[in-house]
Amino acid sequence: MIICDGLTKTFGSITAIQDFSLTIPDGCIFGLLGPNGAGKTTTMRMLSCLIRPTAGAAQIDSLEIGKKEDAQKIRGMIGLLPEVPGLYETLGAYKNLDYFGQFYGVPKQQREESIRTTLTNLGLWDRRSEPVGGFSKGMKQKIAIARALIHDPKYIFLDEPTASLDPAASKTVREYILELKSRGDTILINTHNLSEAERICDTVALVKNKIVKVGSPKALARGLFARTVSFTLQKIPSTLMKDISCLEFVSQAQVKGNQLVLNVRNPEEDNPRVVSWLMKQGLQVQFVTEEEHSLEDVYLKLIEEGGQ
Repeated sequence: MIICDGLTKTFGSITAIQDFSLTIPDGCIFGLLGPNGAGKTTTMRMLSCLIRPTAGAAQIDSLEIGKKEDAQKIRGMIGLLPEVPGLYETLGAYKNLDYFGQFYGVPKQQREESIRTTLTNLGLWDRRSEPVGGFSKGMKQKIAIARALIHDPKYIFLDEPTASLDPAASKTVREYILELKSRGDTILINTHNLSEAERICDTVALVKNKIVKVGSPKALARGLFARTVSFTLQKIPSTLMKDISCLEFVSQAQVKGNQLVLNVRNPEEDNPRVVSWLMKQGLQVQFVTEEEHSLEDVYLKLIEEGGQ
């Protein structure tokens, strides 16, 4: 478990992140979302014990990130994908990973199995001997991800894991991240890819030099937006808007073409009541759909408002 309590980092007069307080449970995928300069990477670097916080504290498995004696233990528990891959470009993919595996003290047999498994899963096993300097940006990103996993860490910190990857490679990485979660790993992701975060993150924190909001993508959307349901009718009579005012559970109504669009309190309970009422009016209901608000909608609303 990761527990942050008032984590703050300043660089001179600039506050990168302030009063960052939250708990990340084990076995989940947690996303940090926010614009450039919002403090996401700074937070990840503090939790990785690469830089010290200016104020506040954080614990990873009850170890304090600010204690010198705990920092080395924490580094050994974390697999980190940084912003820049930082590979040895004259070495092959296999030798790069083998070197870092030795650096972490991973036994030879375990290194060999880990490298084979990870490169195979990422579609790079057949190119394991080629110098990575000739690889594309996306392929280097995959090698950097494999490097973060070489010592079988419990906590995996990924800074823009699918940056530079094409759609097929991004899909491979997403599926691999979900596989890591299924085995019980805890994954912290910084990303600008909101659709990706919506697909794989259990919980997200929207950050703008402080925490703006935390929750699951669906819970955040439902907390911000009224629940809107569209009823597609074969025909809409001119008196419908006046007649529908008798439904006390409808807070707002409008007509768009052959759709009756309603804001309701609880669609699960209210939709059948609306359908029943419409049928009593002699109207034929063709479709019932609830408007879905994406994580992008949530992000833009909260970040633009600055959490106000």
